Amino acid sequence: MPADLRPRERLEYVGAGALSAAELLAILLRTGGKGENVIRQSERLLTEFNGLPGLARASFEELTKAHGVGKAKVTQIKAALELGRRLLLAAPQERARIQSPTDVASLLMLEMGMLEREQVRVVLLDTKNHVQRTPVVYSGSLNAAVIRVGEIFTEAVRANSASLIVVHNHPSGDPTPSPEDVQVTKQIVAAGKLLQIDVLDHLIITRDKYVSLKERRLGFD
Repeated sequence: MPADLRPRERLEYVGAGALSAAELLAILLRTGGKGENVIRQSERLLTEFNGLPGLARASFEELTKAHGVGKAKVTQIKAALELGRRLLLAAPQERARIQSPTDVASLLMLEMGMLEREQVRVVLLDTKNHVQRTPVVYSGSLNAAVIRVGEIFTEAVRANSASLIVVHNHPSGDPTPSPEDVQVTKQIVAAGKLLQIDVLDHLIITRDKYVSLKERRLGFD
């Protein structure tokens, strides 16, 4: 491969942001296999596992079964993806400010959208809508999470939060609110009024989509 087309050299000259996912993955893998250069190997892996989210969800054992990928390469892939996940969690929350449902989705979609089970989080906000924390309040079964209204507000009271946003994922990939989602939203909003903690929204997110119940006027007066 000509030097100006090699991923490592391209990263040096044009920056990491200009490289494709396959090129970045190729830098991690370093070498390809028999009859397959490292770029082709990277493209094949991304295709087999449906992109980076699929690689992140795949287990160590599943990745080692892929042709030409041994334990050393899988270790490098998993380490890089975990560093990216931790950076995403650490950086945005330093002084993130929530101004729209899209801001909430951007904050949590990459992490929660890849979960195989339902999880409920609350985005705790101060008086200027800056994120304080995003604690997990419940992790449920594959198909349902039982939200206890009291648990939604426990961390908010401790953090002296002015408001909060409830977020949960649908592993099915369909963010359409269920009747149960709407009913529990009504209960959470009512409880917030009693505690003087504003419930600004309830978002349902998937890997690449989200629904705001507030925007759809579901569960909110």
